[in-house]
Amino acid sequence: MPILNLPLANIIDNLQEAGSNTGWNSKQFFAQCFVITLLFIALNLLAWKPVRTVLEERRKKIEESMANAEKIKQQLADAEASRLSIIQKATEQATAIIAAAEKAAVARGEQRTQEAVRQAEEIIKKAHEAAVLNRDRLLAELKREVGALVIQTTEKVAGKVLTTDDQTRLNAETLRQLSADKN
Repeated sequence: MPILNLPLANIIDNLQEAGSNTGWNSKQFFAQCFVITLLFIALNLLAWKPVRTVLEERRKKIEESMANAEKIKQQLADAEASRLSIIQKATEQATAIIAAAEKAAVARGEQRTQEAVRQAEEIIKKAHEAAVLNRDRLLAELKREVGALVIQTTEKVAGKVLTTDDQTRLNAETLRQLSADKN
């Protein structure tokens, strides 16, 4: 049976009547509501609030860890870029050192070649000078011997002993004739 417009007193009476039929008691109901409310407040203060605090702290730690992970990723990327830059600079420096060493080796080789050429020229020059000195010495010796032979021959042909002036004149004449024959 539908009850649409009943006054409040009738509703309570109807509820009590329905409660007595089903075993419902309003005092017990309100007591249970009060106990549940107290239990809710106690749980909220003693359990849920600390749990929410712990969860909030964990959420913050997770956010910080994520931010730190991003920082570490960035630092790792920067370190990798720095490492590559250092390797590139080291490679460039090594290439420059190798090129400088090659240039120095080429320059040193050229210097040694020039030194060897200079030494060879000095040896040739000294050998030439020695040959000229030896030739001059041999010519002087030859001139003396030729002069002595001419003097001896002249003395034997002329049958007289030549004076020093005669010997000098004969030597000069003989040398002049030898020089004329060479040319």
